[in-house]
Amino acid sequence: MRILVTGGAGFIGSHLVERLLQEGYAVTVLDDLSGGRLENLGAVRDHPRLRILIGDVTDPVTLRRALEGVERVFHLAAVVGVPRVLADPLRTIRVNVRGTEMVLEACAERDLPVCLASSSEVYGKGIRWPAAEEDDLRLGSPTVARWAYAASKLLDEHLALAWARQGLRVSVVRYFNVYGPRADPDGYGYVIARFMDQALRGEPLTVYGDGRQARSFIYVEDAVEGTLRAGFLPKAFGWIFNIGRAEEISIRELAEKVRAITGRSVPVRFVPFSEAYGPGFEETPRRVPEVSRARALLGFEARVTLDEGLRRTWEWWRVCRRG
Repeated sequence: MRILVTGGAGFIGSHLVERLLQEGYAVTVLDDLSGGRLENLGAVRDHPRLRILIGDVTDPVTLRRALEGVERVFHLAAVVGVPRVLADPLRTIRVNVRGTEMVLEACAERDLPVCLASSSEVYGKGIRWPAAEEDDLRLGSPTVARWAYAASKLLDEHLALAWARQGLRVSVVRYFNVYGPRADPDGYGYVIARFMDQALRGEPLTVYGDGRQARSFIYVEDAVEGTLRAGFLPKAFGWIFNIGRAEEISIRELAEKVRAITGRSVPVRFVPFSEAYGPGFEETPRRVPEVSRARALLGFEARVTLDEGLRRTWEWWRVCRRG
């Protein structure tokens, strides 16, 4: 079976590609390298069952080429990361919404199962925590650019479920702060990636705001496992799944944990959100998933503890990112 992974040169996508190749599948990667890097696929780049296509998922000719011989799709291509969203919210909306619309239409035409990557950002400021997949959502004002990403992914989910009602075999995974080797300081997993980069260079760990905001983090190996189950299990089609750990930690506590695990005696520096992202930036104080649906329907539960995941990430960081 050949599988298409859009955004397959990105952080999560590259790990997914490696796992699919390990499982014996042939894989096509479609990535425009605006956020992903070919270096992320370095360990498998010359694999005989891997085909890499550099191009834009919103280009119909490119997408048609990428789908040649494909029997299943994982759609991860998107503009991600607060810095990129704030820099160009229009591109964020265009790529995320138009790209998903085109992928879903193409899969419907070819009767291909598809798993769509979404984000915990769709919960916005949140109404209650832990948040379940069918809970109401509360986004901020459209005058605040950071919510452009959340709105685009929410519309992606609406498109997916609308196509599901038309018979498309589609599932959705909402990632909660995935981290691990190859995490992007400007994209997925950027908080931990930034801390790792700063610890490696002996610089202060930058915490935005007072650091009391709490998040749930999931190691990339676990995120890939949840994604595969959502993409392959027939009972997953038509459902949205939180892919995360139920535990939460404040960013202030996370910084201290990173200092302890890395063994670097660097200070923690608190920076106002307005200084980091400009005036009017909004941040939600908590974001933690309710995970019973993934456990019940997918048999999925994150296994890697935060301490173990941070240790694995640091071991990669100090070897592969040194200098």
